Amino acid sequence: MIAYPDALSLLIAATPRLAAEHVALEVATGRVLAADIVSPLALPGFDNAAMDGYALRMPAAGRPAGHAATVAAMHAAGDSTAAYPGAEACEIATGARLPEGFDTVVPVERCAREGDVVRLLRDETPGLNIRRAGSDVAVGEAVLHAGRRIDTAAVMLLAAVGIAQVEVMRRPRVAVITTGTELHADGPLPEGGIHDSNGPYLAASLARWGASIVARSRVPDTGGAFHAAVRAAQAADADLIVTTGAVSAGRFDFVPTALASLGARELFHKVAIRPAKPLMAARFDGGPLVVCLPGNPIAVATGYRFFVGPVLRAMAGMPPERPRRVRLVEAPPVREGLHHFQFGAWDTVDDERVARLLPAQAAYRIAPFTRADLWLTSSDTFGDHADAWPLDPADAP
Repeated sequence: MIAYPDALSLLIAATPRLAAEHVALEVATGRVLAADIVSPLALPGFDNAAMDGYALRMPAAGRPAGHAATVAAMHAAGDSTAAYPGAEACEIATGARLPEGFDTVVPVERCAREGDVVRLLRDETPGLNIRRAGSDVAVGEAVLHAGRRIDTAAVMLLAAVGIAQVEVMRRPRVAVITTGTELHADGPLPEGGIHDSNGPYLAASLARWGASIVARSRVPDTGGAFHAAVRAAQAADADLIVTTGAVSAGRFDFVPTALASLGARELFHKVAIRPAKPLMAARFDGGPLVVCLPGNPIAVATGYRFFVGPVLRAMAGMPPERPRRVRLVEAPPVREGLHHFQFGAWDTVDDERVARLLPAQAAYRIAPFTRADLWLTSSDTFGDHADAWPLDPADAP
């Protein structure tokens, strides 16, 4: 069996990077930037008032309490007027451009006004309550970098600097094939039948990532049906095919042989991990990458999170994901020689945030997945610490 780091290296080396495309900002949420974003303007674009109050021309020594000045005008946000020659004070609104020659804004609650005269209620020093031009973003500054997933914060920034279109990576085109004569959709089950949970899980996970699912099929345990499903995925121009089941060494585990007969080149088969040890990867020359997951639902979840997830990142030009190192409440007994993937939950011990492994985990048990906060992984054995990962690769930075 190949070790997990070696298997992942082979898989990423065989993963093609997708092309870029331009999309409108309003539909860019969730997409991955293909190039750095360089700001065409400064934020703020001009010196402006940080609060409602009075703009003053202030000497270096400041002004004492009781100082009075005549208010020349009301200066609102968006006003085009740039100067009030000879004036010492003007009323100003939050966000309004600071008029020429004015250098301080005194909050309205620290002033008393009578008619056109404003009086300071306390000593004031120069330069206060001004948002300086470029203090947030400078012209020409790289504000977002290639490989960054566009979230709502990024949308706010891009809109603020006037960028209406962004260059993003093309969405990966993915086909999903679940195998198993026993699998059925919702509705009454025949004797010996089970509901297909792997197909809906993968479809939901891939959609959350932002992939386009170009083909999805459920096939019985026959090579002919699987052949047809793979051909359909190729015809749909899939970049990646994800299969579940029929990948081990039993009588009905036909996937490795079927893929070879279709012309796929095996990258590896069987990885020293738990769960999902029978996992396989292959590649069609000039065609899609194939990741074949075992059929047990948590083996599918493991394979998606720690094999398919890294492939999707590599396709998008994103850097490798880095885990967080956490302390465990208790180290569980595990099999040596394997890379272990288990569900964990956050806990607190002596004001320290720690993690604990959830009980009763097995490749067929789905309920612990629904109670988990994170994945915990460790090579060989879990000691006092483990690597922590978000449950879904779409949540990773």
